[in-house]
Amino acid sequence: MPSRDRALRFEEPFRRTLTRNVTIAAVVGVVLAFRRHDLGLFLPVTILALWFSLGGHYVELLFLNGVRPRVPQGRATQAVARLLVWFLGGAILYVCTAVTARALPIAGPPLTQWWFGSVLFIGLELAVHGIFVLRGLPNFYDGRG
Repeated sequence: MPSRDRALRFEEPFRRTLTRNVTIAAVVGVVLAFRRHDLGLFLPVTILALWFSLGGHYVELLFLNGVRPRVPQGRATQAVARLLVWFLGGAILYVCTAVTARALPIAGPPLTQWWFGSVLFIGLELAVHGIFVLRGLPNFYDGRG
């Protein structure tokens, strides 16, 4: 019989995760490159966007499989815990993005704006979970996801 933690685990094939998140990063790269009228930005921006797309996936997995089973099951407690994980994850992803940008041929965001990564990441996650609502999938808003 599976344990309670095992039953709640979110798992997805790595190839599917990688394909989805590389596609998201590539779309961001294309959009920003066209917006700036500089196709040379495509690859560096795509690489930076991977921090938030693929890295963000693993921040969410950290909550779903690591934090959620250890936090009391009350709706408010779970929501606050998830927002805290998103806040910390967004800050870390922002710093990783800023440091990586310094190795690429583009101007990187300032490291002192780490908190912006937190706000950005929470906003992105809330938007993605809004899409989950529209698709009838488990999500942050209904407490199922």
